[in-house]
Amino acid sequence: MVLWILATVAAFFVKGVCGFANTLVFTSILAFGITNVSISPVELLLGYPSNIILTWKNRARLRPGIWIPLSLLVLAGSFVGTLLLKNVNPGYIKIIFGVVVILLGIEMLLRESCSVRFKESKVLLSVIGIISGVLCGLFGVGALLAAYVGRTTESSDEFKANICAIFILENTFRIILYIVLGIITLSAVKHAVILLPFMAAGLYTGIRCGKVLHEKTVKHLVLAFLILSGIIMIITNI
Repeated sequence: MVLWILATVAAFFVKGVCGFANTLVFTSILAFGITNVSISPVELLLGYPSNIILTWKNRARLRPGIWIPLSLLVLAGSFVGTLLLKNVNPGYIKIIFGVVVILLGIEMLLRESCSVRFKESKVLLSVIGIISGVLCGLFGVGALLAAYVGRTTESSDEFKANICAIFILENTFRIILYIVLGIITLSAVKHAVILLPFMAAGLYTGIRCGKVLHEKTVKHLVLAFLILSGIIMIITNI
């Protein structure tokens, strides 16, 4: 249980600072020796209230033009994925998107370091938005989604508000699906209840640290975890 507690505190500290990557941290710590079917439902039950907290806390920064269309794309992605998975190896898809996430993260990091601001391509952003919605719906992977929201928001608070609003809808859909499929068990619920105080402690500490850190530092941390997400996506599917 000690490992679960450490994973929870670490994952939701990162969530509090960056607004995402809790699944990446949580799964990476527990993956050695614990099956994904045991990890995912617990992380989902812990992540759901954290997304509600961050969205409510930053509700003044919500932009309906960002989170509403992307939420619909994420839900649509679940259905598109059913057809896609019949003909394509999902591991190959994750490797391809892992490369895309890394390249986008590097490009965004270089863009942040550049004093000259370039105009965003609406066509490119639309394509990224569609693909990120499908990928998140397919695999629950939020890395490309984070890349899209990161390009369309101006501050870390705005980023957290909109990406967490999308996650709330996606999490709701997955909780219902997991219950129907029997993936969320009584044991998983008990685990989540025990870990809730540690989730709250990690999230609160992360939020406080995020407020102390300079806005640019927080953005760089978001991009660093974005690139790390892509690397892990590739490594785990080779």
